[in-house]
Amino acid sequence: MLTVIGEGLVDVVQRSSGSQAHVGGSPLNVAVGLARLGHPVQFIGRYGRDAYGEALAAHLRTSSVLLPWGPDKLPTSVATALIDDDGAAGYTFDLAWELPGLADRLPFMLQGTTLLHTGSIATMLAPGAAEVLAAVEHVHPSATISFDPNCRPSIITDVDYARRQTEKFVTLADVVKASDEDLEWLYPGEDPLDSARRWLSLGGSEGPAVVVVTRGAEGPWGVNASGEAHCPAPSVTVADTVGAGDSFMAALLSGVADLSLDGAQNRKDLRELSAGSLRDLLSHAAWAAAVTVSRAGANPPTRAELNRMELGAGAPLLAGSESADPESTDPPNN
Repeated sequence: MLTVIGEGLVDVVQRSSGSQAHVGGSPLNVAVGLARLGHPVQFIGRYGRDAYGEALAAHLRTSSVLLPWGPDKLPTSVATALIDDDGAAGYTFDLAWELPGLADRLPFMLQGTTLLHTGSIATMLAPGAAEVLAAVEHVHPSATISFDPNCRPSIITDVDYARRQTEKFVTLADVVKASDEDLEWLYPGEDPLDSARRWLSLGGSEGPAVVVVTRGAEGPWGVNASGEAHCPAPSVTVADTVGAGDSFMAALLSGVADLSLDGAQNRKDLRELSAGSLRDLLSHAAWAAAVTVSRAGANPPTRAELNRMELGAGAPLLAGSESADPESTDPPNN
């Protein structure tokens, strides 16, 4: 079982042609992405007993994501995305983040979890951030941990606080992904790749095995004990960039699971991943992001869609990627 813990919300996307509401939130998007790639996934996050909350829960269930955490009395969180003429998104937020009573339920809810992913607002905003950290610490002895800071300066304005929080989670994580913009904000004036190299050393032998930096059109870059790797970004027509990083994250983690590298017992093998295998993981994840940016909204690909894209481009499939049914139904644009 793969577990994602973090915020779910509704993205209200505003364009010059009008506005639409889509279910989103970085961790929620990763959960949906993993499920569409054929993995058993549960999502732990809050949502309200309102129309937006009902839409959020329905979206997860439609994508076969398990939802063990029920709704509460607070309004469902909302993010407003303003899409410019180039397809880039800027965000404002109206949200609440707390998971009261989570600590008491962790032994049951995380039983059997081989990989736990978290990040973004959930790891920064009180009071829920402390509950997420406790969940990561609880499951760390048995599960692979992944983390994406996905920084939101409009919400967490104190960069020193954000840096401290980020480094707490990086130290506990096995797989870390950040955008170059995240790293430039967290470490002003530093080369983002140098910041990522430094993250690899956090936590010593218990710290990250892989640190990946997404760089938009320049393509993703990664570093691990074997060295550094990068690959070009696939060339596609961009509809918008909403959810692209989350689709990348989901496919990166899917690749780790496909290689049977999830679970704390596989940490040594994950650390010893070759630079060539790291490059293959980056390419796999980059193609998933390419599918997402080619259509509106945070709409990650199914396994069948991703396989078709990679095969059409002559890219090699990761071990295990071909196991999914190529005739499976693709999801509707949401």
